[in-house]
Amino acid sequence: MKRVKKLFSLMLALAMTAGVTACQPAAATSSAPAAPSSQAGEGSNASAAEGKVLNIWCWNDEFQTRFNAYYPDVREVAKDKSTTTLKNGTVVKWTINPNDNNNYQNKLDQALLAQGNAAADSKIDIFLVEADYALKYVDTDSTLDVKKDIGLTDSDLTDQYKYTQDIVTDKNGALKGVSWQATPGLFAYRRSIAKAVLGTDDPAKVQEQLSNWDKFDLVAAAAAGKGYKMLSGYDDSYRTFSNNVSAPWVTGTVVTVDPNIMKWVTQTKEYTQKNYNNKTVLWDDKWNADQGPSGKVFGFFYSTWGINFTLLGNSLKTPTKEGGKEEVGNGIYGDYAVCQGPQSYYWGGTWICAAKGTDNAATIQKVMKSLTCDKSIMKKITTDTQDYTNNKTAMEGLANSDYKSAFLGGQNHIKLFAEVAPKIDMSKTGPYDQGLNESMQKTFHDYFNGTIDLKTAKANFEKDVKEKYPELTEVKWPS
Repeated sequence: MKRVKKLFSLMLALAMTAGVTACQPAAATSSAPAAPSSQAGEGSNASAAEGKVLNIWCWNDEFQTRFNAYYPDVREVAKDKSTTTLKNGTVVKWTINPNDNNNYQNKLDQALLAQGNAAADSKIDIFLVEADYALKYVDTDSTLDVKKDIGLTDSDLTDQYKYTQDIVTDKNGALKGVSWQATPGLFAYRRSIAKAVLGTDDPAKVQEQLSNWDKFDLVAAAAAGKGYKMLSGYDDSYRTFSNNVSAPWVTGTVVTVDPNIMKWVTQTKEYTQKNYNNKTVLWDDKWNADQGPSGKVFGFFYSTWGINFTLLGNSLKTPTKEGGKEEVGNGIYGDYAVCQGPQSYYWGGTWICAAKGTDNAATIQKVMKSLTCDKSIMKKITTDTQDYTNNKTAMEGLANSDYKSAFLGGQNHIKLFAEVAPKIDMSKTGPYDQGLNESMQKTFHDYFNGTIDLKTAKANFEKDVKEKYPELTEVKWPS
């Protein structure tokens, strides 16, 4: 379902302010924290009683995995992982709708519009959002203020990276979500290929030769001369360009394609023509294989989650689900390293939002505080999983320690991430980002592979935008 953003906001506001029927939840245990005074975002003095079911909506199992492993009140997880039972008997029900073709947002929109009339234990309590469309939900009444309604304090939140709060702060200054991760980006390269092409795999020396795009292009040419690809496919460098634009995608009803996006188009066309890439598409099987033992690609632009959530798994010859171990000797585990690359950037990130109408505000408060504010939990997530978490004190401590990643050949990648994270600027983001970024990449693939010309690619982008967002009236291209 293609949805007009303004219409969604209006309909959602009407639905959510129509009143939420009071429920009769099970009594909270004596160990449960006191509920905030506006527990369900209704501005009333809610009791400390909590619902029997905590409904959480997301698009993959990343947060589910973090929750089950690190939330201290987990008692047991169902064999099929569809539910998690907490120590006080609350059942967490997981609803996972993949992102493909806007599927997650479409289903979430429908559920939020029906929230006011839903049965108490069917209402969404928590839903997750990404940076590319966070403001779509942040700037509506569907999300609760995590301070006023949920009860987190400035003291609780003080150690989080500022940008992770900026992106989920609404136009009235209310904080509407929190994240357990920060997502600065780096360039992950194969040590063995770097040695073959550059004569060294040392991150500092590799960075010297990749510190700007001109140097990056020279290394791409050198890699091609040795039989390697610099990048896997069309989309690999996209985020490095799109996160360094001069203005948001949309102003009023006008879409403006930033000159930096067109630099990505120019580079990718050149890399395709010169065989500097492998003509893959982000997330396809060939792209994943290029990160593994048979791959001959110099490197990949990845943010924090990409290192542990995607790259590590792809590097293994024998996957862990087939009995393989995450250790040197299994595929190319240990053959990657990271450097900053030609530009600072970020990619992605996931935020936890509390849904208006929830009858589990006290539980949500504890979830948010434990999984996004607790320094010891943040540090443990990083040391266990290599993810970069949203706590400056914990991350700076690891950055200045003897922490080493066996997957990255003994490198302390947290040190590099800690240098990039404070530089992240979310001021150019907007509610249309996911759809427009996806349209730009998709509609230009045929231009890169030579089946259409540039004029047709632009026309295809404009058509795609009109179909997705009828309220947007014009697309402007740089001269």
